[in-house]
Formats: sequence, C-alpha cells, structure tokens
Amino acid sequence: MSFAVAVSEAEATADAAAAVADDLAAACEAEPLAAVVFFATAAHLDAMDTLAGTLAERLAPEVLLGGGAVSVIAGGQELEETPAVAAWAAPLAGAVPVRLTAGIGGERSPLEDLPPLGGEPRTLVLLADPFSFPADRLLAELAAERPEVRAVGGLASASATAGGNRLVLGGEVFDDGAVGLLLAPATDVETVVSQGCRPIGRPYAVTRGERNLIHELGGRPALERLQEIVEGLDAAERALVQRGLHVGIVVNEHKLDFGRGDFLVRGVLGLERQSRALAVGDIVETGTTVQFHVRDAASARDDLTGLMASQRAEGALLFTCNGRGRRLFEAAHHDASVVSGAIAPGAVAGMFCAGEIGPVGPRSYLHGFTASVALFGGAAGR
Repeated sequence: MSFAVAVSEAEATADAAAAVADDLAAACEAEPLAAVVFFATAAHLDAMDTLAGTLAERLAPEVLLGGGAVSVIAGGQELEETPAVAAWAAPLAGAVPVRLTAGIGGERSPLEDLPPLGGEPRTLVLLADPFSFPADRLLAELAAERPEVRAVGGLASASATAGGNRLVLGGEVFDDGAVGLLLAPATDVETVVSQGCRPIGRPYAVTRGERNLIHELGGRPALERLQEIVEGLDAAERALVQRGLHVGIVVNEHKLDFGRGDFLVRGVLGLERQSRALAVGDIVETGTTVQFHVRDAASARDDLTGLMASQRAEGALLFTCNGRGRRLFEAAHHDASVVSGAIAPGAVAGMFCAGEIGPVGPRSYLHGFTASVALFGGAAGR
C-alpha cells in the first residue's frame, strides 16, 4: 500500500470519522498497517470514542494513534481553529503501540512503560498531554539510558486546562499521560527540526556558566557581550531583539563552523544587571559554545524551506507550534505547504502543538515555535 491522507471538516464527529475512513480505505491498496488521526474543536474531543471506533472498524489498522489539537494539518492545508479531522495511513510494519503513564513530579520513570528495545536505533512517534506527562524528563532519560531511541511528535493543544485534552491509542481514549508508536528498527524514517531562528553576532565560548545562568562569554560578562552585539545591529535587527532574544547552544563542539541545524535554540529568560549574567531556558555548562539568535517570519520561512529543500519522502507527519501558522506568517498554510511541496505527491498530516518534540544533534528535545517533521518512505531524506 501507499501512504495516504484524508480530511473532513464536517462538524458532526460521526460524519467526519466516516468520511476520512472511507477516503483512506479507497486510497490504500490494502488495509493500513498504521493510522494516525488528528482532531480539532471541542465537539470532536467529546466524541473520541466514536472517532476511534469508526476508524478501527472501517480501516482495521494494526495500530491507531491520535491526538487533539487546536488546529490540524492535511496535505498542504492548515485548518486553523475550525472543526476538522485529519487521518493518515502508512505501511509501518512492526510498529508497537506505547502507553506512557508516569506523572509530572512523580518518582516513577516514564521509561518503565517502554518495551525492551534490543539496542537497535528506533524512532518513537509521541503525542503527550502537557498537563500530566513529563515530556522533558522522558527525553532526558532517553538520552541518558536509551540513546538509540529518538523521539518526534508534540504536545496536545486542544485544551488549555488539565484533563481537557484527548489522546487515542487503539480503541481507547485517554485524557492524560502520553501515547506513541515505537517504530520497527527497519523503518525508513528521517527527521527535520526547524527552530525558525537566525544567528546574530558571532559564537562565543561560555567561560563561566552555572546551571541556566551564563555569567561570562569569551572571558567577559555575558551582558556586556550582548550589548556589544546589539550595538552592531541595524534598526530592524534591534527591534527583533526587543521582541524576543534567543540563544543557540552548539550540539556538536567538534565542528569548526556552525550553521543551520547546529544549535539547540532556547529563549533568554532574563538579565541580571547586577551580576551581568543572562538566564536562559536550559542548562549551559562552562565550555559550551553559544550564539545569540532572533526569530521572525522571514527567518522561520527560510529555515524550514532550506531544511526541506533536499528531502524526499512518500509520507510525513508534521508537528508545528500553535504560535506559528497565521499568527507568525500572517498567511495560511505556510508550514504545511512547504513540507507537502517538498515531498509531493507524498501524504502529509499533522497538528498544531503546545510544544514540539524532535532531535537536534544526537538527542531529542522539547521545543517551542518549532516545526518538527517525520519523513517516511523509500527515499526519505535522500
């Protein structure tokens, strides 16, 4: 069978479920081995049993994964804040459904819910509830204890309150924790993570760092280095700094030159004028190389377009930030059209997330304002 995507904007969940199930069944050469569904609006959230049951009955997939979002993606469309169901079918033989139940702040490790992995490289497609599941902890523990596993996915965004989101795994519906598909080692999947920023100034070594505080850059107080960089910018770039400053943390210190994809981008959270230190959104150790970054629509557009330019795939799952879309680009369908255009006629589906998951360098992270893409198929990434 081939990869396929279907979408319905019917307001009644039963009608939307039947429509996407029928369209996928017609598009697939045989029963799909895996199906992923994304659904938007409160009306669909309250009828997840109907949606999951209809897809399971009419498609009979070996595995079914789903999550609720404020907006969904199908093909080159971003259906923002409107009733919609997008469903995606793929020949993901050997994918294992995973249910993760560790709570935020609890002693139980989220890794305990993963099956034995055997040490082979694997990809975990993950959908998580932001209010009840410790996604950051899972990703950190994967990096430390299961480095062969990379994760891609996102946090459900359909509801802004605890207990309001819905996740689907098989025929069951959950309002907490996380659900996922652990792909077989032989699955042809590549990932693209577009953080949508561009660097300003030059890279500096952190000559004194303390947890998430950068005290010195290149032997001088961090705030002095920042002021020096800002003074050399034009008026437009200074305005971007005022709107939101970020720091890129180099993920491979063995490289001599750094470009797109070499930085883990984190926000600058505040300035300590007395100590002239910068607080950032991650741990920054002494000896780490960093460079300041800014973000705007043009930077985000160039970054995703550049990263997707050489990609080829038969299908893709796209997890984009709910702060992108029209909010960032002031036009509809940006991320969806870039990804679907790059892999056309490949099937694309996805959702707007409250946090995006994807690898940068050797490990996976939880991001913001990012587009994270999983690319599938015989030519993925080549």
